[in-house]
Amino acid sequence: MSISSASITRPVVVGVVGCGNISDIYLKNLTARPSVTVVACADLLLERAKAKAAAHGVPRACTVDELLADPDVELVLNLTIPAAHAEVALRAVESGKSVYNEKPLAIERADARRLLDRAAELGVKVGGAPDTFLGAGLQTCRRLIDEGVIGTPVAFTAAMLSHGPEGWHPDPAFFYLKSAGPLFDIGPYYLTALVTLLGPVARVSAGARASFPTRRVTSEPGPERDIPVEVATHVAAVLEMASGPVGTLVTSFDVWADLGNILDIAGSDGTLRLPDPNTFGGPVAVLDRERTWTDQSLDRGSADNSRGLGVVDLAEAIRTDRLARASGKLAYHVLDVMHAILESAETGRRVDLESTVARPEPVSGARSKERGAGDETSSSLLLAPVSSLLP
Repeated sequence: MSISSASITRPVVVGVVGCGNISDIYLKNLTARPSVTVVACADLLLERAKAKAAAHGVPRACTVDELLADPDVELVLNLTIPAAHAEVALRAVESGKSVYNEKPLAIERADARRLLDRAAELGVKVGGAPDTFLGAGLQTCRRLIDEGVIGTPVAFTAAMLSHGPEGWHPDPAFFYLKSAGPLFDIGPYYLTALVTLLGPVARVSAGARASFPTRRVTSEPGPERDIPVEVATHVAAVLEMASGPVGTLVTSFDVWADLGNILDIAGSDGTLRLPDPNTFGGPVAVLDRERTWTDQSLDRGSADNSRGLGVVDLAEAIRTDRLARASGKLAYHVLDVMHAILESAETGRRVDLESTVARPEPVSGARSKERGAGDETSSSLLLAPVSSLLP
């Protein structure tokens, strides 16, 4: 079945809380989907909510309290700042609504557990970003792994190496707060990709440091200025997966050379080169035993910027009473792994993960080749039946 009007006879009514920059791509994509109806935008700054609603044809702008009190809203898309994720999501759940959080699910494990427990008690669902693993790039990688193209996965290398956002972001201070840093900001993309491809993380060991006490902001607008650093800005971890593979994850804002995004999975019969996990497309390539690289055609899901697929998948899960792929339990495991990495770096000890999660069911069926790349319907997901998404 697909995430479309064919699989949902009555659209799920969505309200958006948080109308910052990221809301534009969500609103653009979701307002084009027949399976969801976005009825309201809310923000602490009502004028900002009004502007986003007008720009995307959403019928109403309101306060957060008004949106949460609206009995017609079934699903809250929570695009607030990370520090507010847990509070807003819990309020949504207490209002009897399902919720989809931008990354991370929460800052602290205890808040995330409280959210999931309360949602289960009240019979509503929780989902969380990132949903890029539902795109054509990583879903093609999922098929290649499942079909044994590289044999049995044995190792992986994941890295995001840069010198931070202060040279391009207009207001980068929040990247250096305890709720962010390269691990919490970029790590969820790599960890979600690895977990959905290889299964859960079993244990970690790591080192981390804040290499510089302040960062010089050189981006426009405004004058150059220094901002304090509260979080580790270079984090290197070894991840041991429950299924066997062992690999490394490095996230850094401290590297002057822009080395790009690295994500490779080595198998007994070859190596899979994956795309940037913060994208929905490619490229994807396979190295065989003859040391020959072969580019792979993307044949699952959408290669376009389809941010919001996780919301649509959650909407279908609500209507069909199944488990969502970009689920709260998946987002919680990723959060748990990040905290375990920082704990290992602080204590110098190997840390066993308490949480676990099964790989979500893959996207099935070929990409549509009959429609243009920009056609919204070309990014519909064809979903295999879900039997045991989570333990």
